[in-house]
Parts: sequence; structure tokens; C-alpha cells
Amino acid sequence: MFDALGGQKFFDELVDAFYVGVASDETLIAMYPADLTDAKRHLALFLAQYWGGPATYMNERGHPRLRMRHAQFTINKRARDAWLTHMSNALDHVGQQLSAEQRAEFDAYFSMAAHQLRNV
Repeated sequence: MFDALGGQKFFDELVDAFYVGVASDETLIAMYPADLTDAKRHLALFLAQYWGGPATYMNERGHPRLRMRHAQFTINKRARDAWLTHMSNALDHVGQQLSAEQRAEFDAYFSMAAHQLRNV
């Protein structure tokens, strides 16, 4: 998927579009530092690696350990749904080149991950 979508550029654009929504969402923005630069970079590298790109995320940050990294935050149904909404909107924004099958793969992964991170 990484190469088929144009490499890191696709994931950087996806994450930039996602964080536009996060920055305006009171539920989610409270979980982030004032400067979103590192959060954006980490998510873009993680997604790129997950979808077949280079292992930069793993080399810099180690195993993703998503549940552990998110355990300090209250992730309830509202937060999960907000996250999914912003990611879906980001995919709508940058995903014009996605086939229906690719979009379904993204949607399924993000839904699964968001549900697994819910801790309340």
C-alpha cells in the first residue's frame, strides 16, 4: 500500500488533514501537547511503516505498543468516535486516489485500532 499510494507523502498529507480535525476537537486536543509537530511525525511514520513503508518508526521509537502508549489517556466511546471521524474525514480529503478496496482496508484497520485503544 505504501508504494501504491506514493510513499511517505501520502501518509504525511493524511496525518496533516487528520490533525486539522484534532486541533479543533476539544475531546481529543486535550490529549496532545500544545505543539503537535512530534505527534504528527510519529503518526505519519507509524502509518507508513504499518502500510509497508520503511521501518523508521520502529528504528526511532521501538515497538509501537499502542495500548501502552495510549493508556495514560481516557479513551471512551466519545474520544474513539471523534478520532474515527477525523481520520475518515482525512481519508476523504487526501484519498481520492484510493480504490474502494484500499479505502475499505484503511477503514477496517482504523476502526479495529480505535476500538482496541478504548479503555473506558
